Amino acid sequence: MRVLMVCLGNICRSPMADGWLRHKVKLLDLSIEVDSAGTANYHVGKEPDHRMRRISLEYGVSIDELRARQFSVADFDNYDVIFAMDKSNEQDILRLARNENDKQKVKLFLNELYPDQDLEVPDPYYGTDANFKEVIELLDQATNAFLINNQLIQN
Repeated sequence: MRVLMVCLGNICRSPMADGWLRHKVKLLDLSIEVDSAGTANYHVGKEPDHRMRRISLEYGVSIDELRARQFSVADFDNYDVIFAMDKSNEQDILRLARNENDKQKVKLFLNELYPDQDLEVPDPYYGTDANFKEVIELLDQATNAFLINNQLIQN
């Protein structure tokens, strides 16, 4: 299985979701490829936000090796599931979809944790450390839900 996490700039939410899922995949020795991207090209080639890296490390997960990249149409071919962090990014991704098969791959990530509620992962970029911690804890829960929902781990 190949999973792509997508937010706007690929420096806060999607690299955190990517990093946490990678961490769990490695610990559990699962066969899942994980990556992240942004719908915008603001930060291409840059590492995740320094606050997200620092706070993530406090929780025991390093995302220092990740680098921002922009989502592309080729990602529909390269990934089985494409998780958007919010509705705006979901719409940006869907606008690039070439067909129904592409569209079926795109989902809001928090629907893994809160099915059919279409909730959004809040963007902590303009917030405080507390906002970053809230997002990390939310993404930790959502990555667990994804693994459980796909029967990759037991509940």
